[in-house]
Amino acid sequence: MCEYSSKDGFANDWHLVHLGAFAVGGASLVFTEATAVSPEGRISPGDLGIWKEAHIEKLKQITGFIHQHDSHAGIQLAHAGRKASHQVPWEGGKQIPSTAEGGWKTLGPSAISFTDAEEAPQEIDKAGIGKVKADFKAAASRALKAGFDVIEIHGAHGYLVHEFYSPLSNHRTDEYGGSFENRTRLLLEITDSVKEVWPEDKPLFVRISSTDWTEGGWTGEDSVALAKLLKEKGVDLVDCSSGGNVATAKIPLKPGYQVEFADKVRKEAGVLTGAVGLITTPQQADEIIKTGEADMVLLAREMLRDPHFPLRAAHVLGRDVKWPVQYERAKWH
Repeated sequence: MCEYSSKDGFANDWHLVHLGAFAVGGASLVFTEATAVSPEGRISPGDLGIWKEAHIEKLKQITGFIHQHDSHAGIQLAHAGRKASHQVPWEGGKQIPSTAEGGWKTLGPSAISFTDAEEAPQEIDKAGIGKVKADFKAAASRALKAGFDVIEIHGAHGYLVHEFYSPLSNHRTDEYGGSFENRTRLLLEITDSVKEVWPEDKPLFVRISSTDWTEGGWTGEDSVALAKLLKEKGVDLVDCSSGGNVATAKIPLKPGYQVEFADKVRKEAGVLTGAVGLITTPQQADEIIKTGEADMVLLAREMLRDPHFPLRAAHVLGRDVKWPVQYERAKWH
């Protein structure tokens, strides 16, 4: 969950306490928010970043704390594409025009704006695509130095990678547009770039939007086909989210509304999947794993409400787990 609490991409004590609390609370894997691989790839000026060596020091402190509490540290590497250059949510969340102070020109596969009220992105050229791939690779190398155990390439929610594979936002006529093969090329090439520096024994996840929830857009069948290609590339798990690329999409929100995509991709592509989306109770999460709908449950909003959700879940499900010694006196007996 983006915290929009960085300056110039730097992590700070907010991120240490925020992410550290989840490790203390029993999470087995703690992910950062979407972390920008370049300044222009930030959603807002407040986004976390990993585009320079100086970012590593504080991130390393955070991963060290997470490891002290028997948890693993993951980082989402991201480029916001045409959804970059926005105010932080509590300041309105609107796009900051490229001509305004604090704003910058956004990039996309095609010069198509996210909404009619927003400035269209600049169509990214071949040199720009090369830079994006190099930025992801360099970010992965820094993530390794910072002590992260897992990388997730953020290819969902209408950010740059999703903009490329969705036919609704990609109207290119070169080798990065048109066919399914061409539209998925950028993600596959980014995956190759990351794997050049990311060790084989460390997991690599990819987050996708499994559907655009819009006629003529990306579909669940497309996601299965993409997941098969990602598996061939050595991706260990596909994190199945949805939406984010069409401002007017009607998304049928209900508990576990995206679990069906994790189930479909897992069964039809033969790859490990993660389930996300309005998963809020221990019983619900447990059922997803028990029934084989997904291999991992990823929680966001519920963890913001209750950073100790895993400890509570273990109690509710009748499992005795290790608590931090400092909190033992509060353990259920």
